[in-house]
Amino acid sequence: MLAWLQRFITVSLLAAACGWLLYFGRSAPVLAVAGFMAIVLGYSVFLAIEFILVRQVNKSDPVPQPGCKELFGAWLGETLTAPQVFCWRQPFRPEAVPDQLGPPALVQGRRGVVFVHGFFCNRGVWTPWLRRLQGQGHAFVAVNLEPLFCSIDEYAPQIEAAVQRVTLATGLAPLLICHSMGGLAVRAWLAQMKAEARAFHVVTIGTPHRGTWLARFGHGHNGRQMRLLSDWHTRLDHGMPAGRHALFTCWYSNCDNIVFPASTATLAGADNRLVRGAAHVQLAFVPQVMQTTLAMLDERPP
Repeated sequence: MLAWLQRFITVSLLAAACGWLLYFGRSAPVLAVAGFMAIVLGYSVFLAIEFILVRQVNKSDPVPQPGCKELFGAWLGETLTAPQVFCWRQPFRPEAVPDQLGPPALVQGRRGVVFVHGFFCNRGVWTPWLRRLQGQGHAFVAVNLEPLFCSIDEYAPQIEAAVQRVTLATGLAPLLICHSMGGLAVRAWLAQMKAEARAFHVVTIGTPHRGTWLARFGHGHNGRQMRLLSDWHTRLDHGMPAGRHALFTCWYSNCDNIVFPASTATLAGADNRLVRGAAHVQLAFVPQVMQTTLAMLDERPP
């Protein structure tokens, strides 16, 4: 469903931009080019507004404040990264790298991975990660969380099925790698299934563990759950085992344009790691994040 929707949006925008260019091309070439650029790059204006909000809202946050250079770099990075994800990988190539579960002789005894994407995303967001793992002897499954706007709690069975598939293939508890809302979905899975012993480790990248200021504009069920200090967040850890958060490594950024204030992407008791100057989607592809996270596959359990 999401791939079809994003495909429709991408094709419609390109058609509108090209139509504008052709219509005004001869009579008003400057207007034609200006309109074409406004349609194609209009999203970067909305990104700029988000970074202005980041600068204002983060002023009261204990995380190191980003300077103008960092914010500009994050805006430019997200301007380049977002179209690759939302206009190509997710709408047109979500299955470019299929799940890898065998043959048993290849993956048995080697730790596998479950990838869990965030809000308004699908498994296509993970393509660079999947390509890196392809042929390396590690089983992996990248889920597609659906429906799009349901309660985050409803994603737990899909994560459970993916964990079972990877565990069955490898004989080992998997590493779970999550972006944005995906980290909350995994926390909901842990709570519902009491699954701490079946997860080797959980890595979250830009996850709104304590909500995000921007979610006040979200009207879907999962959007409301991600609001700051929501009742859902309060219930999420109710009665949890004392060491649950020690399972987590949380990557977060002082320039995250979706999850802010920045410290809301951290968890008390987790290994919280700050990456300066990275935007929300861009953060998932920072080489340090990818390399350090995938290196965990060769670590032994404590």
